[in-house]
Amino acid sequence: MKPRLSPALQQHLVLTPQLRQAIRLLQLSTAELETELAAAVESNPLLDWIEPGSGDGAPDGGAGAEAAPDTAPGGADADGAEPGAPETDPWDAGAEPWQERIGPASADEDDAFDPGERAAEGETLRAHLLWQLQMGHFDPREAAIGEALIDAIDEDGYLRDELAAIAALLAPQWRVDAADVRRVLYRIQQFDPVGVGARDLGECLRLQLQALPADTPGRAVALAVTEGALERLPRLGIEGLARSLGCSADAADAALQLLRSLDPRPGARYASLPPGTYVSPDCVVWRQHGQWRVALAADALPRVGIQRDYARMLRHARAGDADYLRQHLQEARWLIKGLQARADTLLRVVRHLVREQAAFLEFGPQALRPLTLRRVAEALQMHESTVSRAIARKYVRTPRGTLPLRDFFASGIDTGDGGSASSTAIQDMIRRLIAAEDPRKPLSDARLADTLKAEGVPVARRTVAKYREALQIPASHERVRIG
Repeated sequence: MKPRLSPALQQHLVLTPQLRQAIRLLQLSTAELETELAAAVESNPLLDWIEPGSGDGAPDGGAGAEAAPDTAPGGADADGAEPGAPETDPWDAGAEPWQERIGPASADEDDAFDPGERAAEGETLRAHLLWQLQMGHFDPREAAIGEALIDAIDEDGYLRDELAAIAALLAPQWRVDAADVRRVLYRIQQFDPVGVGARDLGECLRLQLQALPADTPGRAVALAVTEGALERLPRLGIEGLARSLGCSADAADAALQLLRSLDPRPGARYASLPPGTYVSPDCVVWRQHGQWRVALAADALPRVGIQRDYARMLRHARAGDADYLRQHLQEARWLIKGLQARADTLLRVVRHLVREQAAFLEFGPQALRPLTLRRVAEALQMHESTVSRAIARKYVRTPRGTLPLRDFFASGIDTGDGGSASSTAIQDMIRRLIAAEDPRKPLSDARLADTLKAEGVPVARRTVAKYREALQIPASHERVRIG
């Protein structure tokens, strides 16, 4: 056996700085995006805000600017349309700003849009994880373990309880051991946000590092740090870390920079919004001439542009100044392209959701169809994680109020007529049955299950009890009213 060189072709994803920035922008909420852009404008002299209605997009009085993507409906890029869509897309919002078209387009239009905002509930980390669990492919036993694990995850995203203790909580309904809980935990650790379900800081950072491509600079050394030297890191320093791991000082420094870029509290961003908090919708959906229209909200994506005066200075600047301006000009253009990609992706996802769930917008939760991340990702030729990031903490303004995009998704079961019903629709049926019951003889879970089966929705009594508890409706013996 002799060592030899052999060329080979292979394909792999390289997470460039531009791609990382685009992914990060996509998962930001409107408020977080506003903060992100404010910091970018403050640190980059070539960026500036573009005032609304400034014609060519010049910020603050006259200096021309290269504008960021237009967020008005007519400004949606053509790349955001579905592949193979007709030239005239009935879902396109047209050329006028959506604020001028949220009411009836004519006197005979019967679908007036109520412009009043509705307070939205904050999405907690638990709700976000339970939603992903519901969208995943788990059998009832694994789902029960998953719910117990999610209940044990704290608001920072860490699992503090022992696996054996979680297994004991599931008895006597489910006979599981620590190994069963560990297998489900590994799957939950693949949920969004990356790093959730870790049992300590080292595992949290390691999960985030493992999600990066293998050729990310500093990744291998950073993984070694999380597996042993993390606690000693403040004492070692770069030189000491390089000696303990047997690597160069440059490699150790790259690993430290990579570790600093990770999130030690992945669940903190999902803290609940205070009661009465209002959110800014990212998209708006309204009905016009019998068709549902979709557009990005005008203020959902703050407008930034490149100061052309600084760009002109680049031609006459000295060598050192030119390098400084050129670097910031490139960063500004990357940011604008990332904003355009965010707008296009969000618009494509929302358009598809409205196509799939038009009956939900028309008739309410009872008409919600089963829809999963995988189905949307396959239809749009995206990765599931991209769809998950696109809908995370995003809201859409509809005639039914301002709703989180995750409300358009639901798991489902097969019905007696060969179709399917979503879990949300079944919950709405249970709510309506209980609302119409005789208060002196309330319906038990078994009777509710029999009624649903008679209507073509075969569900078990235990499933009815689970949905009833999710609706925060007490059991039948607690609903009895005499007199």
